[in-house]
Amino acid sequence: MLFALIARDKPGAIETRLANRAAHLDYVAQSGVVRQAGPLLNDTDEMIGSLLILEVEDRHAAARWAEGDPYAKAGLFQSVELIPWRKVIG
Repeated sequence: MLFALIARDKPGAIETRLANRAAHLDYVAQSGVVRQAGPLLNDTDEMIGSLLILEVEDRHAAARWAEGDPYAKAGLFQSVELIPWRKVIG
């Protein structure tokens, strides 16, 4: 099952994002469930959040993945949404 994980950073948290980026990318690579991913950007191309497409068994597995993300553990996110998603194009 596919889930869109949409996470918005806390305001002014770019240093937290940068300090944990390598661990986050390693977690993404090691988990094997991320199908697409990238940062959300503001109008001046600054990173303000994350969008990931996860392929997992169910919502519980998606939530467990989100909780284990080094970004989440570092307190980067103001909010996290997990939304079931269906791939239609691409």
